[in-house]
Amino acid sequence: MDSRTLIRKVLYFDDAPRIGFNLPSPWPCDLAHAGVGAAPDFDEQRRTEGGTEYWLDEWGCTWQRLGGISKGEVFQGAIAEWDSLDAYVPPDYSLDSRYDEARRIFSEAEGLYRIGMLPGCAFNVSRKIRRLDNFLADCLLRPDLVRRLNDVVMDQLDAAVRKFASVGADAVMITEDWGTQQSLLMAPATFRALFLPTFHRLCGVAADCGVDVWMHSCGNVWQIIDDLIEAGIKVLQFDQPSLYGIDRLADAFGGRVTFECPVDIQRTLQSRDPDMIRDEARRLIDVLGARGGGFIATRYPDEPAIGLDPHWQDVACNAFVQFGSHTAL
Repeated sequence: MDSRTLIRKVLYFDDAPRIGFNLPSPWPCDLAHAGVGAAPDFDEQRRTEGGTEYWLDEWGCTWQRLGGISKGEVFQGAIAEWDSLDAYVPPDYSLDSRYDEARRIFSEAEGLYRIGMLPGCAFNVSRKIRRLDNFLADCLLRPDLVRRLNDVVMDQLDAAVRKFASVGADAVMITEDWGTQQSLLMAPATFRALFLPTFHRLCGVAADCGVDVWMHSCGNVWQIIDDLIEAGIKVLQFDQPSLYGIDRLADAFGGRVTFECPVDIQRTLQSRDPDMIRDEARRLIDVLGARGGGFIATRYPDEPAIGLDPHWQDVACNAFVQFGSHTAL
């Protein structure tokens, strides 16, 4: 059985013979990823002033970070005032040339399950175009304009889904951080009114193209997991499974969605206790992957960001492979 077939069995709870793996070498990996290529002739206009770096993204947002020690955040949104919305021109995600590298990666990934990476659904892009603090206020004060901006963004994301499907993707993945450590960033009713329709739209386009939809989200999004599943999300990538409770996730959503997780990056890995790390790796496999599928093991890609020696994720990866390679799913 090749990795592509295996991952489909994991996602659809079809008697998968083992869990899925998304681990770096020398551990096994069943996935291949590719993103949308750069826009032709786009200039980031990078500059440094007084130790602070500034640059543009292709959506027209100005980013800022201090001395290269963070990923940065939007300093100035592309639409500072709503009266410029009608004149706003987004990047063109329908250009064939932007998928040449994805085509190459996917063609060389014979037997792997291939994922096209999107910049998010509407929220993760729109909130940057307006800047997050402004945009959260907009969700309450100007919901009509939020919907209009979301539509502009979704037109491009829809095009990207179709293009990824045309170059061989099995899935697309969106990255949207919707939670704090306690709850959703906004009231669930506001999410459902303004953003849930964008998930239905994207998943509908994906279904028409024959591709699955995966979603990463940080924080606690328990309040909307049912909504995401009903919209059509097939995989939820959570870096903090113990924030929810592994048994609680399985009891509520087991058999309905697949989880892709590392050992919890803020609790268990930070313990630096090898027995605790190994125990959680095995619990993720045994509990989330107990229904003929439902679990994919991964590794958090940025140890410096969480202040962690790579050794502790090595412990987790070894445990995932030891316990997940020949499971009685």
